[in-house]
Amino acid sequence: METKMDHMVYLDYMEQVDSDIMERVLDTVEQYDYNTYIVEDVKAALCKDKLDIDDFGALLSPAAMPFLEEMAQRAQKETRAHFGNAVSLFTPLYIANYCENNCIYCGFNCKNKIHRGKLSMEEMEKELQSISKTGLRDILLLTGESRHQSDVKYIGEAVKLATKYFALVGIEIYPLNTDEYAFLHECGADYVCVYQETYNTDKYEEMHLSGPKRIYPYRFYAQERALKGGMRGVAFGALLGLGDFRKDAFATGLHAFYVQRKYPQGEISFSPPRLRPFINNAEENPKDVHETQLLQVMLAYRLFMPYAGITISTRERAGFRDNVIGMCATRISAGVKVSVGGHEEEAKGDEQFEISDDRSVAEVLSSIESLGLQPVFLDYIRV
Repeated sequence: METKMDHMVYLDYMEQVDSDIMERVLDTVEQYDYNTYIVEDVKAALCKDKLDIDDFGALLSPAAMPFLEEMAQRAQKETRAHFGNAVSLFTPLYIANYCENNCIYCGFNCKNKIHRGKLSMEEMEKELQSISKTGLRDILLLTGESRHQSDVKYIGEAVKLATKYFALVGIEIYPLNTDEYAFLHECGADYVCVYQETYNTDKYEEMHLSGPKRIYPYRFYAQERALKGGMRGVAFGALLGLGDFRKDAFATGLHAFYVQRKYPQGEISFSPPRLRPFINNAEENPKDVHETQLLQVMLAYRLFMPYAGITISTRERAGFRDNVIGMCATRISAGVKVSVGGHEEEAKGDEQFEISDDRSVAEVLSSIESLGLQPVFLDYIRV
């Protein structure tokens, strides 16, 4: 019988950073009972110019649901004050979908019988050229979590290639050590997206049966290692619907808040994806995270951390995405393919999940402009 790895114990190659943020987040979340908040707590939070952690907890509670309109109006004011009417556009490019992890909710699960693929540099360049022709200047490179199939050197070459066509290059890959993040930063990577999936350690163990991703603390501290490695920005998120979404949203906000205070130079952003149907498990859907609850989470993030970016995913339908840009979301993807490649030629690997908004870059651009907002392809000059 296979002995499972202790999900709280680092593997030999995994770097440990000097930080107590994980303990602080877990201790605070353990004490967070969103059912104890009442209407007066929500009203008090909305009267403050600057929210504290308890106020944030109140805005995520069921007691805040009748105040979504008031939260939305204030969130829009905060968004306009810090971001103007700009909405940044980007697109993801999956360059590989090989994975070494057995995560029961993911289409890339190493046990799933899907078509695996990996782009060569020649194929990747064609994809990048095709995407750049749409006008986009911000690209997010993604792989499955396999150090063997998509090693750091391969990702570094992909980043270098992407900088030929894009001014801003992000990576959403398996967690790395500080020196590896530094190497990718030297190659041209600007920001790193790592999602904890769920902050509940017991649920995390239950969802991640094997593979390096099973190690909870190594994933938790990825953003710190990325910032220590010189990355300009880091993104945080939980996959809402895996665990108690209110507690996971609360933990995500705390995690980002503490990292921002420790690394004030870092640009902090949120991405609040909901669980979506995926290959071999189309029946797995969030049971309690509907659009209203997702909106509540996004509004609470905006009011708690007014300077943070918020990305809205193509997991959500077009109407919802159009509703939240300008109100609380500041970044939107467009022209998305979640297969390996597929922008220029036939996809080389299966998709990770189903998307809801399949609009082209031109269609999303038109929608942004129709709302009186300013689409931004580039807000950063590489020097």
